[in-house]
Amino acid sequence: MRSWVYTIPLIFPLAALYGLWSGGIATLLVVALDFVLVPLLDLVWKGRGERTDGLGGDHRVGHDAVLFVGSILCWFGFGLLLVQLSAGIPDAAEFLGLMLCAGILFGATGINIAHELGHRPSIVVSRFGQGLLLPSLYMHFTIEHNRGHHRWMATPRDPATARRGESLYAFWYRSVVGGWLSAWHIEADRLQGRGLRAHLTSNQMLHVQVIQVAACALVGGFLGPLVLLGWLGAALVSILLLETVNYIEHYGMQRALLPNGRYERVSRRHSWTSDHPMSRALLFELPRHADHHAHAGRPYGALRHFADAPQLPTGYAGMVLIALVPPLYFKLMDQTVDREQARLAA
Repeated sequence: MRSWVYTIPLIFPLAALYGLWSGGIATLLVVALDFVLVPLLDLVWKGRGERTDGLGGDHRVGHDAVLFVGSILCWFGFGLLLVQLSAGIPDAAEFLGLMLCAGILFGATGINIAHELGHRPSIVVSRFGQGLLLPSLYMHFTIEHNRGHHRWMATPRDPATARRGESLYAFWYRSVVGGWLSAWHIEADRLQGRGLRAHLTSNQMLHVQVIQVAACALVGGFLGPLVLLGWLGAALVSILLLETVNYIEHYGMQRALLPNGRYERVSRRHSWTSDHPMSRALLFELPRHADHHAHAGRPYGALRHFADAPQLPTGYAGMVLIALVPPLYFKLMDQTVDREQARLAA
């Protein structure tokens, strides 16, 4: 899609900012847009399927400009959340509404942009993307995702790959805790044998933990514990939103273990993909996940759709809602897993 198309989904972070500014019922506007409007549009407006097989676009400056604007909106929303919370919240419903509104902004916009920038070869750009994970208190995601998940996806060693029959709620715990521990192991392995000084000065996992703890201490110390609690709640919403997307991206996928003890190479058949334009635009082409894993450094505007990759029944927004009801998700996805595996084996 052309770069200007991705300016349309900026309506969603703008809706979140409006909710954070206005409070009250306005905090639910972004919920209605993301999880009512988008799933409905995905049902009636599908991609061109076979006609787009193997085709992507040209990534242009405009695509990066959209990411820059989105990141600014996310930071503005973070500041607005702190201002509103520090001004005093009249009741628990508005408090929860602000956390939900900000959490969706951090998760749907902030983390997705951070994910995209974290794969860029420029250290400066990658660090900028990692910084965008601070509102979600998930800065270790760049470490674990780039050097852990992309290596071990669709294997038992990857905490971010959902196993067949595993509920979303069990996966939340395994992926959040397992991903955090994995990031520590990744950095420990990288610095092995370099001495204590290197572990203190060069351990990225240690650094991001210090940054996050310091930020929380500053917010709690200067703005009060209630503001800190509101931020922590919003961060939790964003984290669970991210992990729900992780859940649907590789559910039931397995790479074969070869006789030499290594896993087969990552291919398009190890990621669920989707060609629903609204979810694609909203999430900066994350639903074209098969091509992302095949070419992690490819910018989002150039990602391609492949008809021979496993196809989700609907767009990501709708799948997130279905995943919240495990029996419904299992009924839909387990038969989809069987059908897709049979199709790919044919």
